[in-house]
Amino acid sequence: MAEQWLRRKYRCGIVLSEQCCASGETPDVIGWKNTCRSVLIECKISRSDFLADREKPWRKQPENGTGCERLYLAPHGLIRPEELPKAWGLLECKNREITLTVNSRRQSPRTETGFMWEMNLLLASLRRVEVRIEPQSITDFLKWKNRLTEYNGGTLPQGVTAPEAESNVHLKDLVIV
Repeated sequence: MAEQWLRRKYRCGIVLSEQCCASGETPDVIGWKNTCRSVLIECKISRSDFLADREKPWRKQPENGTGCERLYLAPHGLIRPEELPKAWGLLECKNREITLTVNSRRQSPRTETGFMWEMNLLLASLRRVEVRIEPQSITDFLKWKNRLTEYNGGTLPQGVTAPEAESNVHLKDLVIV
């Protein structure tokens, strides 16, 4: 449900769940919006699960954790707003509907450490994809439209968008500082 919420309601273009990064943190769900902002959701189903989460190293030192925005998702009434860590938001689930109960405070941009852990997570996930599509590399796999064009005598089949005409919100308005 958290994955769907990030994709549909929060408009994250890339969403991963249960992927471990080198820091040891395994976000339940993390997504990236077109502004390259990451949104972390930790799903809690019991009070003990929520309370144990406080003891994780990246909760004790949040600057080393992933997520520019951080939210808990829990059954309605499980977590009281005043119990939330600083800047965290709260999503509550009731009757299979998710409601944003407390807005997360957008953190200042990720720290370099948190950003590096996120990059590690993304790169490890891409590598998993590449392993699954072998013997092709991910680069060759992503060039399937080139093979379609070649197979089709130099033109793309009707209904297939040319790579240069594709909209990719993750590449637009990218500002490098």
